[in-house]
Amino acid sequence: MLKEFQQIGRDLFLAGLNNSHSGNMSIRMGDRIIITRRGAQLGRLTARDLIETGLTKNDSRIALASTEIKVHRAIYARTAALAICHAHPPYATALSLTQTEIIPVDSEGSYFTHKIPVFGAELTIGSQEVAAVIPEILQAYKVAMLKGHGIFAVGQLLEEAYQLVSSVEHSCKILWLARQLPGGTAGSLAAKAGW
Repeated sequence: MLKEFQQIGRDLFLAGLNNSHSGNMSIRMGDRIIITRRGAQLGRLTARDLIETGLTKNDSRIALASTEIKVHRAIYARTAALAICHAHPPYATALSLTQTEIIPVDSEGSYFTHKIPVFGAELTIGSQEVAAVIPEILQAYKVAMLKGHGIFAVGQLLEEAYQLVSSVEHSCKILWLARQLPGGTAGSLAAKAGW
């Protein structure tokens, strides 16, 4: 399990989807959660960076767990997810500042996500507001963007959640580049994406 967290954490960092100490990941195992430590370097995880605790109650080193533990618990309680990746991909986060949804125009993005809902919250980091809203979105979608903060992606495996984060960022980069194209191409793609 440590090796899986290490590989996905390293991939998230090397792909530029998180900075050195941002983002978090977790998996659900029955009534237990294993989540990355608060402020962990996802690109350099060690065994001490994984915190195990209860799905509904604190029974271990919870003070060390990610500040997003409340959100992860809410997602697990109200969806079928067994893994969560939360990352701060720059293109997707930038687009979330001006969009209420992101619609990929590339084939792969359209295949995996169709639409990425964007929602805002007054307090974006580990808040009760986010914990109340995001599970509802993730019942219908596998990804959701929190305006100006980042993406939550769910799956049955960490690799699946990571793939979704990577795919969304790739699609957002294509959308961003399409805005720069001369002539009608950028306009038609922007219209399709809801700009």
